[in-house]
Amino acid sequence: MAVAIITGSAGLIGSEATRFFAQQGLEIVGIDNDMRQVFFGAEASTTWNRNRLEQDLGASYVHKDIDIRDREAIEALFEHYGKDIKLIIHTAAQPSHDWAARDPHMDFTVNANGTLNLLQATRTYCPEAPFIFTSTNKVYGDTPNRLPLIEQETRWEIDPSHTYTTGIREDMSIDNTTHSLFGASKVAADVLVQEYGRYFDIPTACFRGGCLTGPNHSGTQLHGFLAYLMKCAATGKPYTIFGYKGKQVRDNIHSADLINVFDEFFKAPRVAQVYNAGGGRYSNCSMQEAVKLCEEITGREFKPDYSETNRIGDHIWWISDNSKFEAHYPNWKMQYNVPKILQEIYEFNKERWAKETD
Repeated sequence: MAVAIITGSAGLIGSEATRFFAQQGLEIVGIDNDMRQVFFGAEASTTWNRNRLEQDLGASYVHKDIDIRDREAIEALFEHYGKDIKLIIHTAAQPSHDWAARDPHMDFTVNANGTLNLLQATRTYCPEAPFIFTSTNKVYGDTPNRLPLIEQETRWEIDPSHTYTTGIREDMSIDNTTHSLFGASKVAADVLVQEYGRYFDIPTACFRGGCLTGPNHSGTQLHGFLAYLMKCAATGKPYTIFGYKGKQVRDNIHSADLINVFDEFFKAPRVAQVYNAGGGRYSNCSMQEAVKLCEEITGREFKPDYSETNRIGDHIWWISDNSKFEAHYPNWKMQYNVPKILQEIYEFNKERWAKETD
C-alpha cells in the first residue's frame, strides 16, 4: 500500500492533489478540519469540496478531521501508516495578510508550528518520502516593490532592461523587508522545510506560489483573488480594489498546473529545493485587466469599489520566473492562462453561486 498524506485536502490545491494522486493509485489520507470557515466565514467553508471527494473517490480517500497544530494526533497518524507513506503534500495554512494581523498567535501556530509537526513526523516515520510544501511569494516581503516599475495604461510593468524582466527568481533576498505577519509565519515554515531537507537529508521542496487559483477555490474577500473576483462579477456582490490604481499585477497558476509540478518532483525528488511557482509571463494580469475579463465572460457590467489604501506588504508587481524548476524538470509545461482560468471558474461555479444568492 502506497499512501500520500495531504494536508488541506478539501482546499483548492489539496483537493486537486487528492484527485490526481488517487488516480495514480495512491491511497490518500486527507487532513482537513475546515479551518478556512473559521478564518473567513461560512461562504469559505470547504465542506462541499470534502463531500465531493468522499463521494467521488470512495475507499481511495480517507478523511481525517485533524488540526495540524495537534502534535500528538499528527504523530499517531504518521506512526500508523509508517513506511507506507510515500508522499507528503502540505497545503494547509492560514493564508491571509489581513487575518494574520488580527490573531498573530493562531496564524503562527498554524503556519509554522503545524509545519514543524509534520516535518518531525516525516523525519521519524518516513524520511525517504518527498515532502512538498506550498510556500508563498510573500516570503520576499515587499522587496519586489523596490524594482524599477513603469506605469502603463492598465498595469505596472518592470523596466525591460532589468534582470527580472522575465520574472522574479529565487535569488531575491527575503531579508530587510516588510513581510506582513502572514509572510513572517510562512518564512518560518519555508526555512524549516529547507532545513529539515539539508540537515536530515529529506527530499523537501518549497514551492513559492504566486496566486494559486482554479474552479475548486472557495474564494473570499481576504483570500482567493480570481475566484472571489469572478464570484462578485457573476453575482453582483461588492468588491474592493486596494491601492495602486488597480494596476497591480499578479501571476496566476491553475491548481492543475501546480499539481503537475508536484508530480514531477515526486517522480524525481531532490533535497532542500526552493522554487518560485507561478503563472509567470504566460499567465498574469492586473486588477483592471481581470475586471475587464470578468465583464466579458459574464456579460455583466462590473464596477468594483476602490480604496486608495493598499494592503501592508502587498506587491505592486509580481511575476514568477519558473526557469529553475523548468531546468530541473523539462517535461513540465503550463496549460492555463488567465482568460482560460477565469472562464473555467465561471462555468464550474455559476450554478452553485446562483443558488447561494437565491
